[in-house]
Amino acid sequence: MTIILLLLSLVSCQKKQEQGEAFLPSSKGNINDIAIVIDDVLWSGEVGDSLRKKLAYPIDGLPQEEPILTINQYSPKIFEGVVTQSRNIIVVSKGITKEFKHVENKYARPQNVFYITGYSIHEILDLIELHSETIISIIKFSEIQVVQQKMGKALLKDDKLRGVFLINIKIPDTYKYVAEKENFYWIKKDIPSGSSSLLVYQVPMGQIERGNDIVGNIVKVRDSVGNLYIHGTMENSSMITEEGYSPYFFTTKVDGKLTYETKGTWELQNNFMNGPFLNYVIRDEKNKRYLILEGFTYNPSNAKRDLIFELEAIMKSVHILE
Repeated sequence: MTIILLLLSLVSCQKKQEQGEAFLPSSKGNINDIAIVIDDVLWSGEVGDSLRKKLAYPIDGLPQEEPILTINQYSPKIFEGVVTQSRNIIVVSKGITKEFKHVENKYARPQNVFYITGYSIHEILDLIELHSETIISIIKFSEIQVVQQKMGKALLKDDKLRGVFLINIKIPDTYKYVAEKENFYWIKKDIPSGSSSLLVYQVPMGQIERGNDIVGNIVKVRDSVGNLYIHGTMENSSMITEEGYSPYFFTTKVDGKLTYETKGTWELQNNFMNGPFLNYVIRDEKNKRYLILEGFTYNPSNAKRDLIFELEAIMKSVHILE
């Protein structure tokens, strides 16, 4: 009887929490923005320096420096109203105990609120060092979901991609098909100062795994695709991986499958156009292929971080049909 009452109590508490969250306002803020609530004195010293170093370091693969998160600092005295509705918040303060805590949907939804409390500056610095990558990981995961939710309101039809590549993928209807070849699709969105592009194609497994040089093979494949399909206005001008810098390479998972992530800078040969790219090579054992999704942008003299982030959200929405 006691166990039944306990379970009923837990269910009741959960329902009350869900009902309470249902009445919360929608969170606000630009993608990859974070509000840091901290005393001005702490912000001006070692603690502020550590937060900027750990949470606003330059992103790999962009042609110019852009921070992984955009930080906005607020004094605790003005932590009210619209500031409490920020989608990502870190509250840093001195207190009796040393504590790191993550709370979801406290003032708005969706929302992440992180609390960093220490008795001394040394304790606060320890917590920042220990938990900064966790904070970034949680924020990035939730921001991807926010972008995907916004995209889902008006989607480009993916029937063509489903028929050729056996996939579902969420692409905003602001993108249009600009090239359709056998086993290759180029989908593009024009923006005032340039464009964002998504490429979808596939290659046999051996083309990526040949000779155990995964990175070199990925670069060869993307350069060959650029030579075939992506050309500039000048003669002998095609898209290649920038030769002056080695791309960044990681192993991750997309749609639960082993994926090779490559990021770096593309350029047009014999031309002056360049920009960042993000490439996912997804191992699809069932269909004996690598499905390749690549996003790249052209936005000269302007920020590119959030354009690439939108493309990342699109590519991470992919689902390979069984």
